[in-house]
Amino acid sequence: MWSNNILETIGNTPLIKINKITRELPCTVLAKVEYFNPGNSIKDRMALKMLEVAEAEGKIKPGGTIIEGTSGNTGMGLALAACVKGYRCIFTTTEKQSKEKADILKAVGAEVIVCPTNVEPEDPRSYYSVSKRLASEVPNSWYVNQYDNLANRLAHYEQTGPEIWEQTEGKVTHLVVATGTGGTIVGTGQYLKEKNQNIKVWAIDSYGSLLKKYFDTGELDQKEVYPYISEGFGEDFVPANYDMSVIDAFTKVTDKDGALMARRISKEEGIFVGYSAGSCLQGLLQLKDQLKKDDVVVCIFHDHGSRYVGKVYNDQWMLERGFLEMKTFKDLINARGAQRLITLAPTDTVSAAIDLMKKYDIENIPVMQDGKNIGAISAGGLFNRILNDANVKSEPVSTVIENPYPEVAFDTPVDRLSVFITKENGAVLSKDETGAFHVVTKYDIIQSLTK
Repeated sequence: MWSNNILETIGNTPLIKINKITRELPCTVLAKVEYFNPGNSIKDRMALKMLEVAEAEGKIKPGGTIIEGTSGNTGMGLALAACVKGYRCIFTTTEKQSKEKADILKAVGAEVIVCPTNVEPEDPRSYYSVSKRLASEVPNSWYVNQYDNLANRLAHYEQTGPEIWEQTEGKVTHLVVATGTGGTIVGTGQYLKEKNQNIKVWAIDSYGSLLKKYFDTGELDQKEVYPYISEGFGEDFVPANYDMSVIDAFTKVTDKDGALMARRISKEEGIFVGYSAGSCLQGLLQLKDQLKKDDVVVCIFHDHGSRYVGKVYNDQWMLERGFLEMKTFKDLINARGAQRLITLAPTDTVSAAIDLMKKYDIENIPVMQDGKNIGAISAGGLFNRILNDANVKSEPVSTVIENPYPEVAFDTPVDRLSVFITKENGAVLSKDETGAFHVVTKYDIIQSLTK
């Protein structure tokens, strides 16, 4: 049986057990992996639902224009629906959103306007305000307003909640969601609590968002609001989709912890996810003391990691923000303490080279001349030469010299050093700030990666 169009493939996403990262938890943890939707995110569900409701209510006519402020994923869902139904799309987004998201929206025919991030929602430059203004200026247009459009949470009440209930055979005890508009957590949570009022609904918020403070106190405290890097969740106001009575607890996750966890999920579980999924699972771990043996926890993994290859999955981006602690050549040298580099001159004898290897228990010795790295001697190379001719021990090093070890920058990351280590080449050299040479061998690298 085939689908009549791409929209018919939305929903019925898999529930996948998390095994390695949660091995120390007493319960079962399942991920509702929403990137199996055609637009690679959970937002496909509510995007189509909001459009269908708008059509039924006569808010948009054939050939009309869909206008929305979006972090990217809702826009993708709307754009797919627009392709099938024949609408035009104009989306506003913020500078902090990944470039990949904007490029994807353009690829499916949407017009994208990028707005400043660090402005109040009421500021005429904000992506909220710009989208509202366009809706008043563009003829036959419909302003989606996913934040206050209750068809958002209705989609999850009708789809996501029932799917989770059926997939867990009613055994689900906890729902965990990194929440932004409120549609996913409230709609799904409402359905599940109607099935079993004892189910706990936990919300994950970002530092820089006011949602947790509002949940705790009922106060809209703008002092809680400041720029943050996490994408797809957290808000600087409370959208109408929220019904805080559905939520049992809030916890905040740092930008760094969410990004690192997303990378762990991808590497350790083989599920290539976005920022909010990392924050969702990190938030669950922060609440682990509240979990029991027979609990069945469902975490929403909102979208696909391909939206974040220029950010979360880019080592340089992570390093620039202090999110990634990467060992370098310098770190290896500092960890083992200052040691004099053992070297040979081309005029030294092979016998002298062997004595140095025995004395210092080393297998690789650089050959220097006038302070320059001109070659190397290795235990493996000498072994082969001596087997063929025992008299070579009295010869000068220049007769058995091997290619010089590669020289790298002193701050070269350890994982890059492995590129230079080969069967024929067992070490790399680097100069420190004073110009002194240091050597790192394949054994140094192995030790650093196994600590």
